[in-house]
Amino acid sequence: MKHKEAKSGTSGIQAAYALVHAAQAIEDRWQEALAAVGLSTAKQGALTVLVESGEPLSLSELAARLTCVRSNITQLVDRLDAEGLVRRVENPADRRSKKAVITPLGIERQSAGARALERVQRELGSALSGVDLPGLERLLNKLK
Repeated sequence: MKHKEAKSGTSGIQAAYALVHAAQAIEDRWQEALAAVGLSTAKQGALTVLVESGEPLSLSELAARLTCVRSNITQLVDRLDAEGLVRRVENPADRRSKKAVITPLGIERQSAGARALERVQRELGSALSGVDLPGLERLLNKLK
């Protein structure tokens, strides 16, 4: 019995390693695809939130939607602003804070990033053809 338990424990560890390696490979492919259009996953995420919101967001709102700390958002918005992808505007509700608004170039770049990620998703979909994707998703959600 001990041998069987040890073997199943080893299989579990191997499966966990396989998941970690697969996640890293997917993240690497996302990073490469986004880098080709001049973005990172953090920049794409922020631009996507701004596009989807359809209105300027305070940096606190942006941080909350991206589930990260305000200081990280400040630095991220600084970089996006320097690249002309967003700009800061006055917050009429609070003169002490600013809101981030996406620029036309930001909308264009976010769209290019979304298309790049869709290409990666299609490639991954082809690699996973024949796999029970809803079942895989349920299984992976149990690990959260």
